[in-house]
Amino acid sequence: MGRKMYFNGLKTFGLFVALWAVMLGLGSVISGGQYLWAFAGLSIIGTAWGYWNSDKLALRAMQARPVTEVEHPAMYRIVRELSKEASQPMPRLYVSPTSAPNAFATGRNPKNSAVCCTEGILDLLNERELRGVLGHELMHVYSRDILIGSVAAAFAGMITAVAQMLLFFGGGGRNGGGNPLALLAMLVLAPLAAVMIRSAISRTREYDADQDGAALTGDPEALASALAKLEQGTAARPLPQTSQLENVSHMMIANPFLGQGLARLFASHPPMDQRIARLKEMSSRRGYL
Repeated sequence: MGRKMYFNGLKTFGLFVALWAVMLGLGSVISGGQYLWAFAGLSIIGTAWGYWNSDKLALRAMQARPVTEVEHPAMYRIVRELSKEASQPMPRLYVSPTSAPNAFATGRNPKNSAVCCTEGILDLLNERELRGVLGHELMHVYSRDILIGSVAAAFAGMITAVAQMLLFFGGGGRNGGGNPLALLAMLVLAPLAAVMIRSAISRTREYDADQDGAALTGDPEALASALAKLEQGTAARPLPQTSQLENVSHMMIANPFLGQGLARLFASHPPMDQRIARLKEMSSRRGYL
């Protein structure tokens, strides 16, 4: 497990390096990049605020409420068992009053975390499948994925803001000059690349949480079965694509919106069939019978 987590960390680090390369390339068109650090400072502040308040923002967006063990004994029992298995503190548990089946974890660290299920997913899944989903969500908390997602989103937002500023003021730096076609291409392609890299980071973390969560529960088939049901359930009952929900959609175990055509290129979640195939392959290995 340690070797696998090290490799996953290297993959994520490589994607962050790509984000920095795009950002520095864009900054080179702004008078040698002297204004770039102002955006970097604002980005760091925004990331810190979003990371510190990530649980409140996500839970508010989904209108979630805390639930007691009397209301949802199975959810409490599963999370308590898995937290003990992982030697981690038990998160707070919430339920969102929506029929769209989904779940997410949030919080800045394992001691300040929350796991939320929608009413739709609690009605859709059996207890074994729910255990697979909750294992996935707990691994997001233990792997500090909220921090990773917040930083990636901040970098992508900064690149987009710089490009928009250049377009508004005409771009090209203090002395003008340069190839205008190359400049225009940079201003258009840099934000596009930033969004794609950010999405790649999110997809990488989803694959990791699938495999690490399945290892925690010891039941990859349960999560594979849950994902198959979620693919149909989210397609039948998607969430409205509001800006508030878009800001937290990357935290959810399944894409809550209808993603078609080019939208798939920027999706924060990997294709369900690929996730299910990986879990089934994992299940076929010795030790997962």
